[in-house]
Amino acid sequence: MASALILAATAGVVAVLLALRLWVVLHSRVVVPRESLSLMAVVGSGGHTTEILRLLEHLSSAYSPRHYIIADTDEMSAQKISSFELYRADRDPSTMFPKYYIHRIPRSREVQQSWLSTVLSTLYASWLSFPLTYRVKPDLVLCNGPGTCVPICVSALLLGILGIKKVIIVYVESICRVEHLSLSGKILFHLSDYFIVQWPTLKEKYPKSVYLGRIV
Repeated sequence: MASALILAATAGVVAVLLALRLWVVLHSRVVVPRESLSLMAVVGSGGHTTEILRLLEHLSSAYSPRHYIIADTDEMSAQKISSFELYRADRDPSTMFPKYYIHRIPRSREVQQSWLSTVLSTLYASWLSFPLTYRVKPDLVLCNGPGTCVPICVSALLLGILGIKKVIIVYVESICRVEHLSLSGKILFHLSDYFIVQWPTLKEKYPKSVYLGRIV
């Protein structure tokens, strides 16, 4: 009985410490001047891919190197990323050797996949995402809603919780979300450093979000 109480108390203390550490990480806004920022961009499929690449068009070459995260079955996005980077290199002659990398992780959820199996597949994707995020140690994670972004953002948060590195997480809700957040948005609204919406109706419902108008 005594050992059970000690275990419960220890678990409670650990949980409180982790919660406090998470709060500190989420509310940290330390800005360190840099000549470049290592960017990790989570690319979904279809419309998500189009939107995230439109966002990246407006970022300068200072966001380098760029690490793209795609689902392991998403060949179309890999082709679009390569074409996009070639276009950037042609547009900017000074960028002769663009620094970008494409990484693959398991898809968190397939179309029509059951919610129970989705939990398991997301946990599996998270298990594989942390070593990748730890190896890259990005300065910034940018995502816009595909399920793949959840394990990546959780892994980025873990880097901060463990005191390895504070990673800024920027979430841009898809333009197609006019009145309601996506499932990924509902999760990452509480975990991202900056949560950007593209419709005033969402800004009204979620006052802590950032409304910049239509940006894609």
